[in-house]
Amino acid sequence: MPGSILNRRLFLLGCTALAGCQTLPPSSAGQVRREEWGRMPDGDPVYRFTLTNRRGSSAAVMTYGAAVTSLHMPDRAGRHGEVVLGLDDFEAYRTRSRNFGTLVGRYAGRIANGRFPLDGRMVQLETGSSRHSSHGGPVGFAKRNWQGEAADNKAGPAVRFSLISADGDQGFPGTLSIQVTYCLTDDDRLALTIEATTSAPTVLNPTHHGYFNLGYDHSRPVHDHLLRVEADGFTAFGPDKLVTGEIRPVAGTALDFRVPKPIGRDIGSSEEQMRIGNGYDHCFVIRGRSGDLRQAARVLEPQSGRVLELWTTEPGVQFFTANSVDMPGRNGVPYRPHCGFCLEPQHFQDSPNRPEFPSTLLRPGQTFRSHSEYRFSTYAV
Repeated sequence: MPGSILNRRLFLLGCTALAGCQTLPPSSAGQVRREEWGRMPDGDPVYRFTLTNRRGSSAAVMTYGAAVTSLHMPDRAGRHGEVVLGLDDFEAYRTRSRNFGTLVGRYAGRIANGRFPLDGRMVQLETGSSRHSSHGGPVGFAKRNWQGEAADNKAGPAVRFSLISADGDQGFPGTLSIQVTYCLTDDDRLALTIEATTSAPTVLNPTHHGYFNLGYDHSRPVHDHLLRVEADGFTAFGPDKLVTGEIRPVAGTALDFRVPKPIGRDIGSSEEQMRIGNGYDHCFVIRGRSGDLRQAARVLEPQSGRVLELWTTEPGVQFFTANSVDMPGRNGVPYRPHCGFCLEPQHFQDSPNRPEFPSTLLRPGQTFRSHSEYRFSTYAV
């Protein structure tokens, strides 16, 4: 929209040589650049915002799926490089993405049989061709084109996406108004704040579904990445990958990351939980009080020296190792199983049917708020 004003508080916009591209002049808050990146089938434009901080690190986030499409962070020598898996263009994301970098919702993970009780009635969700509801239904948040605008944030360049999910959307009750703000801070934190309100009682469990690989070659598995998880227990699942309601201790299992170990050490374990998932796809119960910002996980990649810490207010983090990914990725790089890992801050799967789990119920007059930070640094040899 050349010549228009976007976010009057922050922007002094002008047209650049690239049609449809708008740039914030450099400042202490870094830079935000907006460009049209594609069109939805109905003609609705898809925009991509590139955030660049004062250190030269950058994050690209598009309105479709509120998805992080690129994230460049320095290695131990100060060289910036890609640390997330992704695809080359919008059409690839629309037609064959595996939720690369998306904002998943309304409900991350599975809800058994697509049903749950709410205030004395049974809610039936859309499940598509599946038996269970997964990641918010066949047309969840990851497949929507959100509204985006640059946001004013003193910590660094930021962008805010908003979406209205109508009452009955994918079967979920209540008109939901949701916003997610991404901020790339000057100390290399990618911070996500999610807020939502509803017109009627509903359940809500959104999460960020980014795939990370901190190494130089994204065709290689992440087996040598060293992972520590601040968790003593995990939500066990049965043969159909539905949680049973049991929180099992990690001690003595392949899921014990209380002390850092290579992701690949036990990924081929014959333990039942690992065989069912064909790798890691488990929710860890993070120590500390839900609602408090605390460290959930730390990952170190030996060759590049990059370190990633996840801090979150959520009670759990889903650790997933791209077990079934097998496709060409960005720049034609072959993505194979275990080529990346996800650390998805969230509540537990199937919580609406599990009263023993922390509640995901949201009522009118309440505001859902979740805050997570992916903090990047390096270590010396």
